[in-house]
Amino acid sequence: MGAAHCSNSCYSKQDERRQEDVEDGIQSVASSIVEVHEILEFLQKVQLFKRLPEDDLPSLAPVCEVKEYLPGDVVIEQGDEGHELFVIRWGITSVQVNGQEVAQLKEGDYFGENALLRDEPRTATISAKAPLSTIILRRSKFDELGLREKLHFKTRKAIGGGFLETAAAKPPCNKTPAEREVMERALSNNSNLQGLVALDEAAINQLIDCAWQEDAKAGLNVISEGDINASFFYIVKSGKFDVLQTSSETGKEERVGHLKAGNSFGELALIYTAPRAATVRAVSDSELWVMDRSDFKKILADKNDKCKEYVAYLDKVQLLNQSLKPEEKEALAKSLTEMSFTEGELIFEQGEAGDSFYILVEGQVSVIKDGKEETRLTANTDTASHFGERALLNNEPRAATIKVTSTLAKTLRLDRETFEWLLGSLEELQKLGSNRPVAVMNPSASLLRKASMLRSASHLGTLGGDRETESIGPIERKDLKPVGMLGCGGFGSVELVEYQLTGETYALKAMSKGFIVQCGMKQSVLTEKAVQMMCNSLFIIRLYETYNSDQTLYFLLEAALGGELYATYNKKGFFGKENFARFYTAGVVMAFEHLHGKKILYRDLKPENLLLDEKGNVKLTDMGLAKVCIGKAFTACGTPDYFAPQLIASTGHNIAVDWWTLGIFAFELLSGHPPFESSYPMQTYQKIMRGINKVAFPPKCKGSAEDLIKSLCKSEPSERLPMKKGGTRNLKTHPFYKGFDWNAFETMRMPAPYQPSVTSKRDLSNFTQAKEMPPSIAYEDDHSNWDKDFATSS
Repeated sequence: MGAAHCSNSCYSKQDERRQEDVEDGIQSVASSIVEVHEILEFLQKVQLFKRLPEDDLPSLAPVCEVKEYLPGDVVIEQGDEGHELFVIRWGITSVQVNGQEVAQLKEGDYFGENALLRDEPRTATISAKAPLSTIILRRSKFDELGLREKLHFKTRKAIGGGFLETAAAKPPCNKTPAEREVMERALSNNSNLQGLVALDEAAINQLIDCAWQEDAKAGLNVISEGDINASFFYIVKSGKFDVLQTSSETGKEERVGHLKAGNSFGELALIYTAPRAATVRAVSDSELWVMDRSDFKKILADKNDKCKEYVAYLDKVQLLNQSLKPEEKEALAKSLTEMSFTEGELIFEQGEAGDSFYILVEGQVSVIKDGKEETRLTANTDTASHFGERALLNNEPRAATIKVTSTLAKTLRLDRETFEWLLGSLEELQKLGSNRPVAVMNPSASLLRKASMLRSASHLGTLGGDRETESIGPIERKDLKPVGMLGCGGFGSVELVEYQLTGETYALKAMSKGFIVQCGMKQSVLTEKAVQMMCNSLFIIRLYETYNSDQTLYFLLEAALGGELYATYNKKGFFGKENFARFYTAGVVMAFEHLHGKKILYRDLKPENLLLDEKGNVKLTDMGLAKVCIGKAFTACGTPDYFAPQLIASTGHNIAVDWWTLGIFAFELLSGHPPFESSYPMQTYQKIMRGINKVAFPPKCKGSAEDLIKSLCKSEPSERLPMKKGGTRNLKTHPFYKGFDWNAFETMRMPAPYQPSVTSKRDLSNFTQAKEMPPSIAYEDDHSNWDKDFATSS
């Protein structure tokens, strides 16, 4: 009786629980019912787990759960914070964004991969459309197994830095009015292109004027996936083409699109140098119109060129018009920097030392002397005003205060240091008179001379600035002993080496000369060396020596053994920690402040390019895309997620581009992903052009962090926070850094929020060994001697 009663009671409870599961729309099945090997088979499809060592993947299967759902049950809800990965065993789900179905998922599909790494709101609601069975892996279990630490994260590659010797453009061909109409419609209808640059009717007609015609026989690959020799854009005049991509799963070509007359392709090649994303193959004998990047860039540059307008402004400045030649004024016009001010701001105050001259191009300012307004200066599209020109001669105190009285005022600024970099002393030019030769100097040549002087000072132990130095003398490569590999990048490998005479360790970066030549990176590598030698900051990896062998160029660099910030964030789960983001962004502020003080653009900020030393201090590395720039640069380069609008639009960029990237960097550290992230570069660029105000900020990016990010990512470069009066002080006093001890930080006396484990100068444990070595291409000396001055030691 008792036994029977007990049995009935247990049965009732089980039945009750089953009924509750049905009512809730959820049925749970213990994972032990499902064979472990079946779970493992599903897990092997998840891209994230392909970054794990193969031996560790089987340990995941036993900690997974199996959960079943009835039709209509919600698996995850849009906006909720997720902590689980789901893999579908069988069944179908509906994927809904803002209440609209955008996709369906079926057996073998998975979702919630990022939830294993970081807190991130679900981007869609996923519900069962039919009886559904899922495998669930929770973040807590993943972390308990220590697998996050073993993940290998593929770094994002920078693009656009090379200057390839591409196939030469051909002379333009004649076009009938009907053909021009087809081409005009193709350019106007190319949403990718129109989403990147503003092509008005005049620019479109100029592009059409430059185009030439080519035949494409059936079977010809007009462009090939992965080809780096990419500088042409195409419009189909007649015929048919297949668009093909290599499947990541099968390794075989798959057709992903089809092109016919009036369609166009290859638009990314007009913006920058990057490997082709797909193969376009002629299906039948066809005809194409072809346009070249150099023509495209020139048309955009001419459209946005304000040099003549700026020279006209300079002509009205008596001090400059009397002292300078036309070529010199043109050089100055190209170096003017845009600045924006708001109502009530003081551009400068009476009595302060002057170092800059201003041209007011929009708005109104009040000229105040001894507390009384003397006059007002106004500027619009037809007229401009100027003030402060004597600051180009000396530091004499300002004679008046200039206060903005309009809602917004825009100026062009020229500082004395920039003037002297370009032309030398204005006082000396005046003394030499009108019969002197043109004084315009080459900033790049000045850079090389300065780098050489800094190199000598470094060896003598007299290098001043931010970094304490010691007399080290030349380090010869023969005295370096390999310790182990630190990592591999797109252009080279980095190895930890020990200097046998002192026991000190360094990072030795090796780059294949053949690959450098193939990618058109000769000048970039020489500039990288010169820029790196100019740097003398605690927040930038130091260069000690450069070497040159028959096949390889080498950089001997400071070793930061705490690991790469990108991998550290992913493995440790630091995304969203505001104190961490504050510390690491502050390190970038210090590095940029140093670089910009030397007229250097960095252009490739991202977590992958920051290293940690043994104390957790952060250091900027990789000067591959850096350059000395007075005025604007026009090469579109960097990492797509971090591109600024002016890079994409090809309107020219200055140091404001770096401050944009700092905003993207802050967003990524706080949210776990960059704000404009997308699966395809074109989608990323279109989001960037729509602006930061269209981005949904997650909770951890709210408050002062959101205000900081938006103030750095203004579409108008002159309105970005450090570009306004006050410079980097505007950043350092921003509420995001409230209570942050900048003095302690700048001298590296502030404890880092994370201190990596580094047991010795030979410890490689914070670096993941790369699965692939960088390209190595045999180099044949062309006797041009492009690399003859590269080495600083033998």
